[in-house]
Amino acid sequence: MSQSFEIKGKCLIFSAPSGAGKTTLVHYLLRNMDELEFSISAASREPRGREVDGEDYHFLSVDEFKSRIEADAFVEWEEVYTDMFYGTLKSEVEKAWSKGKTVVFDVDAEGGINLKNIFRNHALSIFVKPPSLFVLEQRLRDRRTETENSIQKRLGKAQGELDKAEKFDYILLNDNLEKACHEAKDLVTQFING
Repeated sequence: MSQSFEIKGKCLIFSAPSGAGKTTLVHYLLRNMDELEFSISAASREPRGREVDGEDYHFLSVDEFKSRIEADAFVEWEEVYTDMFYGTLKSEVEKAWSKGKTVVFDVDAEGGINLKNIFRNHALSIFVKPPSLFVLEQRLRDRRTETENSIQKRLGKAQGELDKAEKFDYILLNDNLEKACHEAKDLVTQFING
């Protein structure tokens, strides 16, 4: 993190293996809590399904992403797979804080750990855990947006991410979506008001 980046507010970090339901939980919180603002991550991949540039992600080419790394435009970034970069833009975080909002991140486990290390006690990190790897695989297949190769890659990565759950402030089991939504809202409310 560069010296020019000053922490001016609170953050919520949601991480999980792909398909665990973190994005659904994040969307629930954003719909039901006005004090939150989503930090749109940057990604060097093509949009999937109905994803919209500037809404779901800032979709950048690999070269654009690398030039932003050079320009120190990211709070954190990582190369998840070869030439597949994801990162958190400083401008997204600063925009939310300037409105007095709590920033919400929806990132993979490695990104979540990186963000928690940067924001420390200004952030609440929540790991969303699926009931099992079998359920996770079914959720990925039910999306119908992934190739078989992509599903296998994500499942391979999932076990490593599950092993990192203990590095988060809270592990939220998503075996019942309604219950998980209410539990997440309670945790977030306590953190913001604390």
